Amino acid sequence: MNLFKIFKTGIVDENPAFRLVLGTCPTLAVTTSAINGVGMGVSTTVVLVGSNLVISLLRKFIPAKVRIPAYVTVIAGFVTIVQMLLKAYLPSIDKALGIFIPLIVVNCIILARAESFASKNTPVASIIDGLGMGVGFTLALLLMGSIREILGNGSIFGISVFGDSASPALAMILPPGGFLTFGIIIGILNRFSSVKIRSSGCMGCDGHCKKIIRENGGE
Repeated sequence: MNLFKIFKTGIVDENPAFRLVLGTCPTLAVTTSAINGVGMGVSTTVVLVGSNLVISLLRKFIPAKVRIPAYVTVIAGFVTIVQMLLKAYLPSIDKALGIFIPLIVVNCIILARAESFASKNTPVASIIDGLGMGVGFTLALLLMGSIREILGNGSIFGISVFGDSASPALAMILPPGGFLTFGIIIGILNRFSSVKIRSSGCMGCDGHCKKIIRENGGE
């Protein structure tokens, strides 16, 4: 198994934010600044790597019928650890990200990797997969956060870029700015890349969601 290819897949070919269009809620909500994007991306990466590792180690012991609750429990454990570390050492980041740190538990990127990769592959490959997806997600948030902060606040990582010579477009750090930036980036990637964006929503999950719902007694 080519570990470099697995790592590269999460950054380029199947970037969670720009290719698979997963985790859109935090992507739009926390990218009002570059530092917030990095904080959210790194937090998600830690949870991805940790949960992928544990789920891969336990893949032969978790009964198929309860695998989703088991995955969520493992993910929630790592999210709790990350949140406690942020509160202890980076309280400003914890305050800025707010509810979106606990909501990592239900981030579809993490559950999707647990279901489609970690539960079927070795621990080493699962770690690399989580790291690649996490780095790809972090880079996407950093790009969006940087663009929105520069245009909407005239700064990058809190450092003034234009000084007093320009008036920032405040709309860029408001919700419309998030949607506009997200759409333009995806449009540019689709125009100049040979790898097209996957269908979003139910059309893009390869049937995993429907399968999970059926197995848990839903329609």
